[in-house]
Amino acid sequence: MALPEWRGHQKLQSQQKNAKKQTEMKKAKGHDQKTAAKAALVFTCLVCRTQMPDPKTFKQHFESKHPKSPLPAELAGVEA
Repeated sequence: MALPEWRGHQKLQSQQKNAKKQTEMKKAKGHDQKTAAKAALVFTCLVCRTQMPDPKTFKQHFESKHPKSPLPAELAGVEA
């Protein structure tokens, strides 16, 4: 039993639509809170490897946790 020609076109459209839907679902899965939070942690303490989101927090951490260590150059002009 041969399918009418319009059915082949409909099948192709359906496959394309499904592929597009699948890629959108994969993209949506990648944007969860955990991934976003990890991306926001851009400063890493050189002494204990703790990650912080901004230079102000980094300087506060460094001054309270590592008072005997010299302050890194990138924190010199930051106000805590």
